[in-house]
Amino acid sequence: MMTPDRFDTLTSRYPSLRLAVVGDFCLDRYFDIDPTRAETSLETGLPVHNVTRVRCQPGAAGTILNNLVALGIGQLVPVGLSGDDGEGWELRRALAALPGVSLKSFLTSSERHTFTYSKPLVHHQDRPPEELSRLDLKNWTPTPPVLRERLAASARDAVNACDGAIVLDQVDLEGTGVVTGPMLETFRDLVREKPGRWIVADSRRGLRGWPPLIFKMNARELGAWSGRPVDSLAEIQSACLEMARANQQPAFVTLAERGMVGATPNGDVSHVPSLPLRGPIDIVGAGDSVTANLTAALAAGATLAEAMELAMAAASLVIHQLGTTGTASVAQIRNLLWR
Repeated sequence: MMTPDRFDTLTSRYPSLRLAVVGDFCLDRYFDIDPTRAETSLETGLPVHNVTRVRCQPGAAGTILNNLVALGIGQLVPVGLSGDDGEGWELRRALAALPGVSLKSFLTSSERHTFTYSKPLVHHQDRPPEELSRLDLKNWTPTPPVLRERLAASARDAVNACDGAIVLDQVDLEGTGVVTGPMLETFRDLVREKPGRWIVADSRRGLRGWPPLIFKMNARELGAWSGRPVDSLAEIQSACLEMARANQQPAFVTLAERGMVGATPNGDVSHVPSLPLRGPIDIVGAGDSVTANLTAALAAGATLAEAMELAMAAASLVIHQLGTTGTASVAQIRNLLWR
């Protein structure tokens, strides 16, 4: 169990860290709707939702970046892509407003749409916000070869200049985002050139075939990776250890209400339970907060169990933030662990 002094020692190193975040950045655009101003369209007879406020913030890999900013990481380098469109302008503005963030490795291209999640939220007076059907703007064609190579080169430069990195593949259709073949080959080279780099990888389509990075995934993804059922805690621990040994890197598996399992290649396996619920929750962004806190803690010198303890506390704070994709600061995490 981590002590307050140990917590302070680890987190005091955060302002001196330099971390790269590589992957699919999107624009999270929240439309706040006032139900008391509801109308019916004269032209169509359909309901009209009147938006009283629009909130724009970085999402997907940007959510990881938001969490690292909240932790006070000193220098952050996003490596990603936006379109030359209105959504891209909003995304770049939101990224540039974050302290410690440099956009020198963030590309703009007229050949791509800006990946966008538009989220209508009805704000009721007596209950949590109600999210209506989301409107997504994605790219459904392969990322052009020239952009693939430019992104891979940017990632190499950024990671070589940083203390650690996170790679997030958020797209549904392989080859349409930032993490493509050239990017994976770049990370394979980076690991070969300098073993022991703190590079955490996460992909919604699974990590089979990826370079030997620090894998972070959920139990369903672990089952797909291992090719066998992994339902019980013992089965998950065994498969997580197998993954760590295969990559010769630490590995992490999130288990929702059951917490998290981590393993190292030398056979160290740990399980950290989740914290008790304290009210209504929204799980959006919890996984990204885990990724951010694991990476920051490991880069600061935390042990496997310490990194997971911090990540679980951060996730607990994030899921209790409704109507937004939340973050957790060092002060909030400390207060939750030792209030």
